[in-house]
Amino acid sequence: HKQTPIIMLTAKGEETNRVEGFESGADDYIVKPFSPREVVLRVKALLRRTQSTTVDQSEPHARDIIEFKHLKIDNDAHRVLADNEEVNLTPKEYELLIYLAKTPNKVFDREQLLKEVWHYEFYGDLRTVDTHVKRLREKLNRVSHDAAQMIQTVWGVGYKFEVNANDEPTK
Repeated sequence: HKQTPIIMLTAKGEETNRVEGFESGADDYIVKPFSPREVVLRVKALLRRTQSTTVDQSEPHARDIIEFKHLKIDNDAHRVLADNEEVNLTPKEYELLIYLAKTPNKVFDREQLLKEVWHYEFYGDLRTVDTHVKRLREKLNRVSHDAAQMIQTVWGVGYKFEVNANDEPTK
């Protein structure tokens, strides 16, 4: 299922193995030896971040939707539409897109994105962020070149979700 989080449990702890794991779509990477308690806590944390909150259907509520000219993110349905066509994203790509889109035109460095989207400090290769941004752009670009171009690289700094005045979010 496209929203199912992926945790890699492995004996391969070299940096290249971890980077390869994240690049292949893992949301977390745990190296042996690990305690069962740590695994349970990581699973709970990952589920907390990826599961949509349940709302009492008897109560009307405003939908959590961020909408731009070429991109619509429906957080309640966990769907992304680029030029009205659905884009299938991994949970981490979706979280990255939401994080950037909620603060248009703000530049985030890779360390900030790892801390806020991956929810941990990372003192190694920051390529996992670059890889996820690249894949996110590729998936958006298959449907809408304009939507893909909203994710901009700020050379030497990081990334931003660029929105022009005529593209401001409607919610």
